[in-house]
Amino acid sequence: MVLDTLGQSLRGTLRKIANAPHIDKDLIGEIVRDLQRALLQADVEVKLAFQLTKRIEERGLTERPPAGTSSREHIVRIIYEELVHLVGEQRDVPLKAMRMMMVGLYGQGKTTTTAKLSRYFQKKGMKVGIIAADVHRPAAYDQLRQLAAPLNIPVFGIPGEKDAARVVRDGLASLGDTEVVIVDTSGRHALEDELIDEIRRISKVLDAGERFLVMDATIGQQAGPQAKAFHDAVNVTGVIITKLDGSAKGGGALSAVAVTEAPIVFIGVGERIEDLEHFDPPRFVSRLVGMGDVRALMEKAQEAMEEEDAEEVARKLLSGRFTLKDMYKQMEMLGRMGPLSKVMNLLPQGLGGGGRVPEGAIETTQSQLKKFRVIMDSMTEDEKEDPRIIKSSRIERIARGSGTTPKDVRELLNYYKTMKRTMKGFSSNRKMRRALMKQLEFPDEA
Repeated sequence: MVLDTLGQSLRGTLRKIANAPHIDKDLIGEIVRDLQRALLQADVEVKLAFQLTKRIEERGLTERPPAGTSSREHIVRIIYEELVHLVGEQRDVPLKAMRMMMVGLYGQGKTTTTAKLSRYFQKKGMKVGIIAADVHRPAAYDQLRQLAAPLNIPVFGIPGEKDAARVVRDGLASLGDTEVVIVDTSGRHALEDELIDEIRRISKVLDAGERFLVMDATIGQQAGPQAKAFHDAVNVTGVIITKLDGSAKGGGALSAVAVTEAPIVFIGVGERIEDLEHFDPPRFVSRLVGMGDVRALMEKAQEAMEEEDAEEVARKLLSGRFTLKDMYKQMEMLGRMGPLSKVMNLLPQGLGGGGRVPEGAIETTQSQLKKFRVIMDSMTEDEKEDPRIIKSSRIERIARGSGTTPKDVRELLNYYKTMKRTMKGFSSNRKMRRALMKQLEFPDEA
């Protein structure tokens, strides 16, 4: 979970607001203290944490809720808006021919992120090439080639060459008409004059349109000074935060944007080459506080299957009208969307997302879903369209055909019935349904 500890604390604070008999000065003071504690534990810089909570307190005590908004909803909105302000404004990276430079210290995930970024632009239809300009770590060139080879992305390097600026110059000539050129530079264990001098020389040769600072989410409050030093050297245009999926903290890296005023543009959320997300502050904060990110869920779904199929599955999921055949499609789609834990994190709390899942439960569920798909492979089309016809003799046949037991088949049927009841209950909750329809940009037909 991204910033797990902070997310849990924030969701606890929002529950306290929801359960309070009324909103008063004492409750707002208690909420502010809870938020301060949560932010500091997440390594958000002390001054920033107190500035943010002071703004929340002032707005909570002085602003009147807009017409039609309750005091509780108004306080939640204030907290949400201030958290979005903390992590900075959204910035889109244009899809055009350009050169990019990656900078950062050793161990921050810079080389892996270079490959992930190349994949990101390749999926956008751009012709991408990489220059391996880390001349101090012998394995960097080989690592990039291994990561880029399955993607058919060219990697230029000169093994044994110690002049990074020359590698970049020759690389630009070699890559020719490549639209997006991404340069991986050397790191150090600490900010040294030699490192700063080298990246300045590379910057002159490259004339990069984007200069991305790569930071590990676990870096803590050292993020600020580090960001400032790189910004002074090459005028950083954006920050990429890595390993945000495994960090219980990460607030230091997130709040480093306040030092450089260079926005976070991407976040690394996993080990796969696909696990790089464009940073969208409102959607990120929505996930953090348990509101989910259904739009991101749909984007993942659309990558996993044809757009029309994904939209149809989503409509049936929201309406509660679906068969075993539809459920099979959903499971198939889930299997291609990555780890179930990440998918769950995109769902609002009311649909089972946004909270901590018991240890081992995700793995058990993922294994069970695979078994269910095998069972459904042994069903006829009629059985998938109308599960009501599946009685004892059919259950025995399906179990034999799938190499499972009648008990497993009955578990599947019970799972289906439970899911159908849940979806019907959800579709009758008009307020939540309309909120999700709006996120998905579907017209609310009911």
